[in-house]
Amino acid sequence: MSDSALTPFKAAFRLTKLLNEFSNVHGGQRFPVDVESLAKHCHEVFHWNDPVAKVHGANIQGFDGCLTTLGSGKGWAIVYNNALSSEGRIRFTLAHELGHYVVHRTLKTEFMCTGNDIDDWQSADRNIETEADLFAANLLMPLDDFKPRIANDDPFRKIAECAEAYGVSLTAAALRWISATEKKALLVASNDGFIRWASSSDAARQAGAFFRTRGRTNELPSRSLAADTNVVRELDGVSVPANVWFPKAHADTKLREMKIASEQYGTLSLLILPSTADVWGPWNAED
Repeated sequence: MSDSALTPFKAAFRLTKLLNEFSNVHGGQRFPVDVESLAKHCHEVFHWNDPVAKVHGANIQGFDGCLTTLGSGKGWAIVYNNALSSEGRIRFTLAHELGHYVVHRTLKTEFMCTGNDIDDWQSADRNIETEADLFAANLLMPLDDFKPRIANDDPFRKIAECAEAYGVSLTAAALRWISATEKKALLVASNDGFIRWASSSDAARQAGAFFRTRGRTNELPSRSLAADTNVVRELDGVSVPANVWFPKAHADTKLREMKIASEQYGTLSLLILPSTADVWGPWNAED
């Protein structure tokens, strides 16, 4: 397969297949993925002569990770911000930069990635940062293993279990769940009463349940569980009128809202709408 034919999905699948075969033959723990070791041997899989020669932490303030060339004939270095305190965040960052190496290294000699780049899985323009995220998600949490782990109606608890099993952050596991679920569901990250970003499942987006956050300021709904500072953790979920979050939803429609809050990472909320719910407003020809 030529470099130009490598998509994030194909590249991650090829490496996943290799890791599965290795685990079947030699035994041992399949997850979490040892990204550092994989990165240093990745060039052998694709028969490239410009390996990832170094993987290390460094003081790169303002960025979570970086992929940079070491110069002609010296290969590449993957660097993560050594101020990152979460092992799960570090693992996903390394996998994101490995995605740049595998899929994009012919485009540039350096990739500097912020935390927003690494959380932006649903960018409308499908840019290289989104592609690196998709590669990382498919490598660290392959769907054939992920889906059986979440096959019940207790999503936030299962997401937390997946985060532990795959060695990733709760946010990464939750985003993976959103991308895989057939439910009408949204993941909302907030801080200090304002939405930082939101990610919708395909079914939720088609029902009008999404938030545009890029370049916008969105205040949390005052009657939402997310805005209630007295509630730190609610994994079972509470019933909330859907029009609390989506003003054009029918007054009788309820959604299920779950929440995990921390001083370090802010608030992560999971909203699940009924399968029949639709929160689009009345048709307006001017729209």
